[in-house]
Amino acid sequence: MHVDKAKKRIAKQVKKGFHGYPLVSLEYFGKTPDSASEVVISFTEEEGAEPQKQTFVSGGDAREDETIQSTLLKIIERADAKTVTEVSGISILSET
Repeated sequence: MHVDKAKKRIAKQVKKGFHGYPLVSLEYFGKTPDSASEVVISFTEEEGAEPQKQTFVSGGDAREDETIQSTLLKIIERADAKTVTEVSGISILSET
């Protein structure tokens, strides 16, 4: 799937707002606020449940990586998520 198409379909899910569980949340991370080198997708089955997390790392910008965006969309669809949220912007990775 083309990266723009995947991004649009994810954005459409995010715009719907909260409709209950299961909930999928996306958060992008990077060393600078301009480029996301990784994305963490969290899946929460029901309220109060511990979220399951998976991290995807990209050599470039994860937001423009066709494979990562297509995979995120497939996870959302297969989880039958009623709510999809996205943390705005890019969270800065701390050097450890």
